[in-house]
Amino acid sequence: MNMTKTHGASLASLAVSFWGNRPIIWRMTVREVISRYRGSVLGIAWSFFNPLLLLLVYTFVFTVVFQARWGSADAAMDDRGSFSIMIFSGMIVHALFSECFNRAPTLITGNPNYVKKVVFPLEIMPWVVMGSAIFHALVSIVVLLIAQLVLMGSVPWTALLVPLTLLPLVFLTLGLSWLLASSGVFFRDLAQLTGIVSTVMLFLSPVFYPLSGLAPEYQTLLYLNPLTFVIEATRSVLILGELPSVLGLAGYYCVSIVVAWLGFAWFQKTRQGFADVI
Repeated sequence: MNMTKTHGASLASLAVSFWGNRPIIWRMTVREVISRYRGSVLGIAWSFFNPLLLLLVYTFVFTVVFQARWGSADAAMDDRGSFSIMIFSGMIVHALFSECFNRAPTLITGNPNYVKKVVFPLEIMPWVVMGSAIFHALVSIVVLLIAQLVLMGSVPWTALLVPLTLLPLVFLTLGLSWLLASSGVFFRDLAQLTGIVSTVMLFLSPVFYPLSGLAPEYQTLLYLNPLTFVIEATRSVLILGELPSVLGLAGYYCVSIVVAWLGFAWFQKTRQGFADVI
């Protein structure tokens, strides 16, 4: 059983927890990634081939079957082949979010042995899942850049800024993961609900369609979806060669850090009851 212990819930405690436990987080993240492909013939190489095959399917379906165009004012982006790249960039952002969001409610209930260990830092579990999600997102970005070179002939220098557009989503997702991981111990139905929510967020964000194609009032509504701004900003730097809104990005950073802190604080305040429920 866990002994009574006070766990820091401040923003500083969050940073200290991450920095102090980074060797454990790294080892568990590596194990998380490797275990996903253990037993397969190609092993971890599937982390590259999976997004590559997915991109090839997108390119065939939207270029050959539907002959779809993104509808951008940019002539280069009006090419049918660019449609699959635009969709794939949005899918990368959604996958980074949904992998953590969907797994969060079962992070604690699915690892009861960790709850019984007094010295194990339970708060690192969302970091481990996030580390795995970041690894797969980076591999997918490499695939996207290769496809962009092949289909469009160049990659803008602004692609170097993609970590700046994804980092606030990482903070936001971690905050939600801590909240859901803790709440999922007491409310098991959350594990069923998150999959539905993430699917709704997929279709209510500009993944399969350009935001500019919607009426202004609907564009405003879509920005209530936390994925919308990140998808648009990521496309701007990765594909369009444009800088994202500095004010918008700064605001998103502020909100995401607050969400991360609140989620972490909730987790730390409620973790004493985990052992009693599990």
